[in-house]
Amino acid sequence: MAKADIAALLALAAAVFIALGDVVHQRSAHQVTDAEIGRSGLFLRLLRDRVWWLGSAVAAVGFALQAAALGLGSVLLVQAVLVTSLLFALPLSARAARRRVTGSEWTWAVLLAASVVVIVTVGNPTAGQTRASAHGWAVVAAVLVPLLGLGLWGARRFGGSVRAVLLALVSGALWGVFAVLTKTVVGLLGAGIPALLRAPELYAWVVVAVAGTVWQQSSFRAGAITASLPAMTIAEPLVASVLGIALLGETLHPGESGWLVLAAAVATVVVATVALARGEARTTSGAGAR
Repeated sequence: MAKADIAALLALAAAVFIALGDVVHQRSAHQVTDAEIGRSGLFLRLLRDRVWWLGSAVAAVGFALQAAALGLGSVLLVQAVLVTSLLFALPLSARAARRRVTGSEWTWAVLLAASVVVIVTVGNPTAGQTRASAHGWAVVAAVLVPLLGLGLWGARRFGGSVRAVLLALVSGALWGVFAVLTKTVVGLLGAGIPALLRAPELYAWVVVAVAGTVWQQSSFRAGAITASLPAMTIAEPLVASVLGIALLGETLHPGESGWLVLAAAVATVVVATVALARGEARTTSGAGAR
């Protein structure tokens, strides 16, 4: 079996564990307290919650599988397959909440995952290097930090599903950076532990993981999983893919006609994500009316 095929299977397994961890984390974020609470207070409360730690352990298995997949395949391939976590998270969340996944939710979720499969197969991604230059990361920080700040500003001004989506986009972007750093960390392991401990990417990797977790919990707290998870699920691979191409030299080979198919698939991903978020907003409004 080719390395890319093994990487895809590992990424699919990672998607299952990450989805389960996300569902547990989302429920913990809502149940840990009924009081209004900021992101720091929420995170500190969750650190004392046993169920949240159970979800973290499950998610950690997913991250380990993701790291193994990144060791064999490109960021483009692995992150695209991870979008399928949405297909596992929706029924798991619905079962935990004792409700049924609607036909509309399933339709958009399947379209979302199918579009990503098209992106992977038509795009034919190939791996590049495992480590980016310091200059490249500086450019990424100069572009990404203001965008994340804008998202957080918007999240403070709005509530409900809009807040959940904005926080999810911030968290998803951070997890996208985390994925690229994971690729680097896995690559540095081959040079030995001393070399890894001297690498600044290791410490950036830890900081980004903590930040991504904090904003993820805030997003889960702000709304139901069908509002936050679709945005988070798609922001991560999009950011990771752009960074994989720009920083690691990964490439796509869709052919002349394939670019149109890729564009259509990306547009479908965006539309499906928005549709799932709007569907959640309607559901929430309806519940409030009753």
